[in-house]
Amino acid sequence: MHSDRQQAIGVFDSGVGGLTVLKALMERLPGESTVYLGDTARVPYGTKSAEVVTRYSLKNADFLRTRGIKLLVVACNTASAAALPALRAHLDVPVVGVIEPGAEAAIARVPAGTAVGVIGTPGTIRSGAYQRALEALRPGVPVEVQPCPLFVPLAEEGWLSGEVPALVASEYLARFSGGSVGALVLGCTHYPLLKDVIRQTVGPRVVLVDSAEATAQATAALLAERGLLATPGDVPPTHRYYVTDVPDRFTEVGARFLGRPIVGAEQVDITYV
Repeated sequence: MHSDRQQAIGVFDSGVGGLTVLKALMERLPGESTVYLGDTARVPYGTKSAEVVTRYSLKNADFLRTRGIKLLVVACNTASAAALPALRAHLDVPVVGVIEPGAEAAIARVPAGTAVGVIGTPGTIRSGAYQRALEALRPGVPVEVQPCPLFVPLAEEGWLSGEVPALVASEYLARFSGGSVGALVLGCTHYPLLKDVIRQTVGPRVVLVDSAEATAQATAALLAERGLLATPGDVPPTHRYYVTDVPDRFTEVGARFLGRPIVGAEQVDITYV
């Protein structure tokens, strides 16, 4: 069990968005090693069928398993919506997605009868995954959803403030600004970068729920429950990065998502047939 504790937390996403989850994990669990896989050759997952996303996700998990992980975090809303049951059946390590922790955090923050809003990519919203997760936690909870597809390119280009993101946010989020929801779940890993402009648009009365932070808390709780937390001071934590396309853009854009430089990202070839 001791050697298991010192293994890394595995994290995968279709690209850079999952680095907001990795950032939250690093902040919440500074003693843990991590290994991150961005499937940048096949990004985005949101436009693909659930069957294809599940196939990619299983291959991603197999790759990370060869790198020695004690727990897998699916840092992608699309893959969390489509592939969690298959991943849990396939792997012999615990699997954490981003949807259930986000839904739990939202329900914990609003009183009964209060509506919860969810914003995400069209694929995540269309999947109904957040709606089902919220309903399972609080049957009958009113849920208002809104796809916000332009938030992803804004985040990746670094357009996080100013007139353009404010205009886009007001177009997407006007329905939430009148206090129609008590909490708004940021149901895409890119959206935490736009938290300031989202907050300005919906106003101070709406609680913003960052699924990345909620996922890090859920991961910490599960590691503690399983006796898998790294032993403090035993070995310095390491952070490894792998991508399925050339790493240049991932390294450049990813640093903004992670809040620190990305060093030594390696390109790997994973066969997804």
